[in-house]
Amino acid sequence: MLVLSRQRDETVMIGDDIEVTVVDIRGDKVRLGITAPREISVHRKEVYDAIRRENRAAAQVRPEDLTGIGRLAGSSTPQKAAADIKQIDEDNAEKRLIGQVLLRHKGDISAAAASLNITRGDLDRKMEMLKIKVEK
Repeated sequence: MLVLSRQRDETVMIGDDIEVTVVDIRGDKVRLGITAPREISVHRKEVYDAIRRENRAAAQVRPEDLTGIGRLAGSSTPQKAAADIKQIDEDNAEKRLIGQVLLRHKGDISAAAASLNITRGDLDRKMEMLKIKVEK
């Protein structure tokens, strides 16, 4: 493991396309900003682990079990349908995590965003994309 020291507003490059910037330091918490190509998934470790667990469970489905589902999902092949299902599983894992954090903070979106170490605007966009609504 490479260990680097960085101060606020300093950046580490990973390859040619990924930048990790120290955005803020508050006590024992460090906020990182990550710039990466859209095709590279960036998740916190606990979200990544949850997605992997969900994907392993989904991997138990055999391609022959998906015949016909491609038409239902708007996918052209069983393989495309499997990829669509994988994306749905990733979204569902993220949706569950956000839902749990919102419950813990009694629907306070600002507190939930702080707990997730993301901005309120980022959480609002993520909630809109995942169709998560908080009733007041």
